[in-house]
Amino acid sequence: MSKPAESAAVKVIATNRKASHEFHIHERVEAGLVLVGSEVKSLRDAKVVIQDGWAAIEKGEGWLYGVQINEYPWANRWNHEIKRKRKLLLHKGELAKLGVKTRERGFTLVPLQMYWKGAHVKVELGLCTHKKLHDKREAKRAADDQREMDRAAKRSKA
Repeated sequence: MSKPAESAAVKVIATNRKASHEFHIHERVEAGLVLVGSEVKSLRDAKVVIQDGWAAIEKGEGWLYGVQINEYPWANRWNHEIKRKRKLLLHKGELAKLGVKTRERGFTLVPLQMYWKGAHVKVELGLCTHKKLHDKREAKRAADDQREMDRAAKRSKA
């Protein structure tokens, strides 16, 4: 018998911090990944880069591109390709919905986070639109203003 608390444990492998700066995130979707053994071993060591990744829906299947999972040093000749495309595991309805949004409405699927959920590797995809330059400046200005207000509040307490 397995404990339900252990199977639901979430351990983050990698986070795409650049995504919130570059994109407006409208919706988040969790998907599984089809991986080979040496990729799983590398993910246990957190040897992954997801900043340059994106996902696409092609012929009713979801694919993850541009995610770099480094080679596992002890896998010898059975190692995997570092930047191969990887199949996403999504329900048929989710695939159809995401396919329509990316094709017709100009959204982009970007990996936001990769994590262990129990014994399975999951990737959190964001349905995003690109930010314009003025939006990025505005967000940076708002963050700076908030930081300054926090500092002033902290000084007044002391």
